[in-house]
Amino acid sequence: MPKLKINGHDLSLAQLAQVARKGLPVSLDPAALGEMNRSLAWVSQAASGTLRDAQNRPQAVYGINTGFGSLAHLRIPQKDLLKLQRNLIRSHAAGVGEPAPRDVARAMVLLRANALAKGASGCRPELVERLLALLNAGCDPIVPSQGSCGSSGDLAPLAHLGLLLCHLPEDPDRETGEAWFGAERLSGREALAKAKIETLPLGPKEGLALTNGAQLTTAFAALALYDAQRLIRLSEIAAAMSIEALRGVTRAFHPAVHAMRPYPGAIHCAANLRHLLAGSTLTDTIDGKVQDAYSLRCTPQIIGSARDALTHVQAQIQVELNAATDNPVICMDVPEDIKAFSAGLFHGEPVGMASDYLRMAISEVASLSERRLYRLLSATLSVDLPSSLATNGPGLGLMGLQTTAAALVSENKSLGWNASLDSIPTCEDQEDHVAMSTTAARRAAEVVQNVTWVICIELVAAARALSCRIKDDPSIQLGCGSKAAFSILSQHQNPQAVPAELIEGIPALIPEILDAVSAACPELQDLDQTP
Repeated sequence: MPKLKINGHDLSLAQLAQVARKGLPVSLDPAALGEMNRSLAWVSQAASGTLRDAQNRPQAVYGINTGFGSLAHLRIPQKDLLKLQRNLIRSHAAGVGEPAPRDVARAMVLLRANALAKGASGCRPELVERLLALLNAGCDPIVPSQGSCGSSGDLAPLAHLGLLLCHLPEDPDRETGEAWFGAERLSGREALAKAKIETLPLGPKEGLALTNGAQLTTAFAALALYDAQRLIRLSEIAAAMSIEALRGVTRAFHPAVHAMRPYPGAIHCAANLRHLLAGSTLTDTIDGKVQDAYSLRCTPQIIGSARDALTHVQAQIQVELNAATDNPVICMDVPEDIKAFSAGLFHGEPVGMASDYLRMAISEVASLSERRLYRLLSATLSVDLPSSLATNGPGLGLMGLQTTAAALVSENKSLGWNASLDSIPTCEDQEDHVAMSTTAARRAAEVVQNVTWVICIELVAAARALSCRIKDDPSIQLGCGSKAAFSILSQHQNPQAVPAELIEGIPALIPEILDAVSAACPELQDLDQTP
């Protein structure tokens, strides 16, 4: 398997997902060493006391020879500078709650390594190489998912990563962090020993370099976005199948209509529906029927709006994937003698707001899906389909699945409050506006999972409804996209199975369904996952 080379500039969303979920190997691009070593040399000067202020004292540089946060006014003796970095990691390893999912933890490690590779943090290349060694060995840090306000970055979870990577030989196990190695959950000491990775004692500023970034936020958000982009296509496939099963009217998707209100997402969604339904002998077949319910004919407006929202989220996340998120950042090309700038690049607000937008947009996709599902299962609304799609006797229908979908859609609404609207000051009011971005991103990931189940439920119901249509008239022709998805779904359905069994394997079929439909309808337009 070819290695991905990171340099802080061109990591893509698809590559992130490959490393996090497929174990794509990673290495540090040699081209990144120049900038890394430039900023490292300057930090070394600052730490050694070579840089002097107007009173000929060692120049104060935040986080190198000063305290942190509200203690930034304190000067730290040179003999204690390395202890300062070590104590930062220890004091901020304060997270609680369930560990972040393993793919999210791996994405966090890659994102922090990529940010450091940019060369604006003044850390040694060895620190990035150790982070990448964790990924390549499958030694994945166990980091708590709660305890970060998203400013100054995700301090607590990243500090737990720091415990794993930078513990000392004499530390007790509770101070070496934890990691997965294979299927085992081990102390950091045991995990690194099995992975044959040496710990790396921290140098000047390297404790800050590890912890000052919104990488857990971005890991949750980026992987949720990656999954949401696939769900947009899947939701269009489900919509097409339901529209066909309900004998819908396709004039609502005419290109001339959407040219009158030219939102890109709506135009693309309408075009995809036309391609998916091409060749169908079920649509446009009810005499006198001129329009459908909103949940069918307004599909381009609703899914299209989600498409446009995710396009914006993609732009935000793509910036963050390759951003310097640290404090201070080292800007070597400025004319000032002091190259360290204490700013706010660690603040999670850009990703937090994007995460809230992502959650809202994809929630609407599920809400729409549940309404189509309801019509499929309601005899009075489905144009002569069996009530609850009960094809094997009374009481064996799918109404229980609609209840499940309704519960999931309602749960998404309960998660709908925008976390990025909140702020509780921390650090003696030095950090007087925080992002709460980690909560926003974590909620977005939860909602994406809920939406996945709702769309899978609709796919099962739409496939059964199409089976009913074909049973009534074997000469029926399905649309090219519906036919491709139906052929896969119908192979995995047992009419005698309980509803949970009908849907439990569908998420695993999503890649197969998407590939089959793409092959059948090559004109379909996806949301782009690479810039």
